[in-house]
Amino acid sequence: MPADRHDMAAWNGRIDPEPDSPRWHQRIQALAGDSQPGVALLGFACDEGVRRNHGRVGAASAPLAMRKALANLAWHRQEPAYDAGDVLCADGDLEGAQACLGEQVCALLDAGHLPIVLGGGHEVAFGSWQGIAEHLSGQPAPRIGIINFDAHFDLRDPAHVHSSGTPFAQIAEDCAARGWPFAYACLGISRASNTRALFRRAAELQVLVREDREIREASLAAIGAELDAFVAGCDAVYLTIDIDVLPACEAPGVSAPAARGVSLALLEPLLEGIRDSGKLRLADLAELNPEHDIDSRTAKVAARLIHLLTL
Repeated sequence: MPADRHDMAAWNGRIDPEPDSPRWHQRIQALAGDSQPGVALLGFACDEGVRRNHGRVGAASAPLAMRKALANLAWHRQEPAYDAGDVLCADGDLEGAQACLGEQVCALLDAGHLPIVLGGGHEVAFGSWQGIAEHLSGQPAPRIGIINFDAHFDLRDPAHVHSSGTPFAQIAEDCAARGWPFAYACLGISRASNTRALFRRAAELQVLVREDREIREASLAAIGAELDAFVAGCDAVYLTIDIDVLPACEAPGVSAPAARGVSLALLEPLLEGIRDSGKLRLADLAELNPEHDIDSRTAKVAARLIHLLTL
């Protein structure tokens, strides 16, 4: 199940007459075998995990929506960016799609790129994990820090069914099987949306947890320092952003809109610290659902997050 090469048709937009005014659609290139290291956008066109988790489907069309929203944003990068195509989920074969995503992510990491995966439901996380785990598998027990901005732990018991609600429990099991540490930080958690069993599971796994109500202007410096310490103890960082961490008024087009959430203005400083840490190796964005978006509002938020992470 190789990644389908994107036809680049989504990459179009405004062209300004002034010199030095490029936009993303004028600079992004189709990935080639001899491409120099840069940012590589890889789509994961899948919402089978959301369907299995009884959520509202539609996230499979998110990679295209993110590309369209990003295309017209101003280009401020010095290094290149590439479109690496899409991994598709055919006939409900979530596990096959995740394995394919892992292979593609590993290949991008091996080639020196910074992969940014455009999900898809949050089942994307287990595929992303497989890629970075394979890339670092030659190291003895690497400590891969997973930082998840999300209203949900996604630590449900994977023994019943693999879905968008189980990826980090699956990762914890994979780490245990490999003899690797499981280092997981989850910020933006909604107490109303996570059962006591999930909070207990997070405590057992020693997850760094910050609830949505804890993330406010007055606490940003302290939470940023916590994240700095978390990152300092890791060999590499995998960042995953479930867009439903944002309030529904800022991100209405998601699989599970948040009644409260964490505003973009509060997320951005924390993301900048992770970006600038020197340890970020992989990022993905999940749960954008264009079928329920309003005026592409959520797609524009996702594009801004990609823009922020790639400055």
